[in-house]
Amino acid sequence: MIPVRAYWRLLRKYLRPLRARVVLLAVLLFTGIAFQVVNPQLIRAFIDGAQEGADMSTLLSYAAVFVLLAVGHQALSVTSTYFAEQVGWTATNEMRAALAEHLLDLDMSFHKTKTPGELIERIDGDVTTLSNFFSAFVIHVVGNSVLLASVIFLMWREHPLIGIGMTAFALVAGLLMIGLQAVAIPWWRAVRGKRAEFFGFLGEQLGGTEDIRANGAVPYMMHRFTLIHREWLPMEVRGRWGFSMLWATSIAVYVFGLALVFGLGSRLLTAGTITIGSVYLVFHYTELIRHPIDQIRTQMEDLQKAGAGIARVEELFAARTSLPEMGTRHLPDGPLAIEFDGVSFAYRDEASDGESVLEDVELDLAPGRVLGLLGRTGSGKSTMARLITRLYDPSDGVIRIGGIDLRDVERADRRARIGMVTQEVQLFRATVRENLTFFDERVDDERIWQVLLDLGLGDWVFGLSEGLDTMLESGSGGLSAGQAQLLAFARIFLRDPGVVILDEASSRLDPATEVLIERAVDRLLENRTGIVIAHRLATVDRADDILILERGRIVELGPRRELAADPETRFATLLRTGMEELLA
Repeated sequence: MIPVRAYWRLLRKYLRPLRARVVLLAVLLFTGIAFQVVNPQLIRAFIDGAQEGADMSTLLSYAAVFVLLAVGHQALSVTSTYFAEQVGWTATNEMRAALAEHLLDLDMSFHKTKTPGELIERIDGDVTTLSNFFSAFVIHVVGNSVLLASVIFLMWREHPLIGIGMTAFALVAGLLMIGLQAVAIPWWRAVRGKRAEFFGFLGEQLGGTEDIRANGAVPYMMHRFTLIHREWLPMEVRGRWGFSMLWATSIAVYVFGLALVFGLGSRLLTAGTITIGSVYLVFHYTELIRHPIDQIRTQMEDLQKAGAGIARVEELFAARTSLPEMGTRHLPDGPLAIEFDGVSFAYRDEASDGESVLEDVELDLAPGRVLGLLGRTGSGKSTMARLITRLYDPSDGVIRIGGIDLRDVERADRRARIGMVTQEVQLFRATVRENLTFFDERVDDERIWQVLLDLGLGDWVFGLSEGLDTMLESGSGGLSAGQAQLLAFARIFLRDPGVVILDEASSRLDPATEVLIERAVDRLLENRTGIVIAHRLATVDRADDILILERGRIVELGPRRELAADPETRFATLLRTGMEELLA
């Protein structure tokens, strides 16, 4: 069946703000249908009047009204199409925004299983099929269905035999196309799924072009590219085959309808039951029936695609985060204490095997202290940072920030009071100002310049063609790794959080650039609680405490100076042999 209920359930909340335009669209639509139904009656009256010798003035009046209605119908058709497209795109644009906002609220376990290309295709591509479906549905499906019902009613008024024949004709045509459409919807759903998979694959490969070429993986990627297309082609052919079946069915049914009209018309005219004008009226109405059926047939492909799009959009809306935002408490001002109370964690998604990453971690970091976090790759360092920012919740135990369970903290307050800088900096295609403030217009330029000058970026921004209004490109923004990283530090300065996490934030910087931000990092950590995940000894020199992780467990924790003074500690061994020994 055509998924009208699912479609309407999905879109009705977006149509409410457009009530006035929807009502106007309905008025235009039904007025145009009335013109279409009345005009054949004028033709019959003209033909019968001419045969009976009516006055020329009467015939001319029929002709004049016919022309006016025909022109009016065309004008109404153009206007209603314009409003239908406007309503369709306005409603679905709101849906795109709501869907994007919904996906941004989902936790990282969802996003780890979905590629950016796949989500873009599903947010934009699937919703676009609904927009096309909406505008076509209103004009060609609903309107022409009403027209069809009106014509059949008038056929019954002409003669019961004609009414029975045309009703059977319309029912057979409608049932055949609806049945075929129900068969074809799963085919189009498979096409949409494969399309999303392809765009996800393409987005990944374009993003990793440098690594792919540098490691000689181009042939392998082209092989995967070919495999996806080989799977996609038969799906697309099968979806098109569904449309071809609809087209062939509509032609066959129309031929049957014409044969029925000529047979009944000849018989009734010979019997003197109807006039020649009525015969033409029945023929014209049959043509009129053919027109909406043909238009409905041409829109069935969009209906098929929309059926698949509806299912996929509803599937995304049905996705629920495992991190419900129920907190209403606010963090205190100033530096914040960080407490891990028996925290264990394991990634539980399709991309992991559920093995524990952290086990029974106990940590009590006093406000204003800086913790240097060390350990081998995969020991759980970055996972601790993600738990503190609540990208995930622990499997067991409790994390408290400022003495408050992190799950009880209001989301906006948590994001404002906990800042993190990683080695991967995301820049937007926007101005320098917008990239620094995350589009927050409340941050004034004086504050921005103060931060830039403190970071040593003042001369660089002054040298740009339009200063803070200079447009940056997405991704790296056309900047060096050092410049991008410095902009990320500036973002944290502007937010002035109580907790700062530096997740190997200097690993991509050359020594000269790293020297440039040493003073800025010291200032950033001043009067704040800090966690520094580092790979250079110089970076943890500013730490008050050291924590060393191994396979998700704390193997050493204590004040940096005390650990460095004890030759038996792991940290002292690290200082003697170099950090590379620890991280090997």
